[in-house]
Amino acid sequence: MASHVNDDMAFDRTNYKLLLIGIGIVILGFVLMSGGGSGDPEVFNAKELFSARRITVAPIVCLIGYSFVIYAIMRKPRNAA
Repeated sequence: MASHVNDDMAFDRTNYKLLLIGIGIVILGFVLMSGGGSGDPEVFNAKELFSARRITVAPIVCLIGYSFVIYAIMRKPRNAA
């Protein structure tokens, strides 16, 4: 009785590339969210703080990045049976 041992890696090179791309997209989303502060604590600039980039675009970019990371993790390598 010989047991079959599968020593293949769970991820291949493409999985790691996709994972790094997804992490880069998430970081880009957080960079888009940053800013909007003021040097003077007495000044409140609502137009800059609640811009469409920070409220709408950046969270969408983050969600795309997170879904990309999930895809990279769930993707099966081509040589896997």
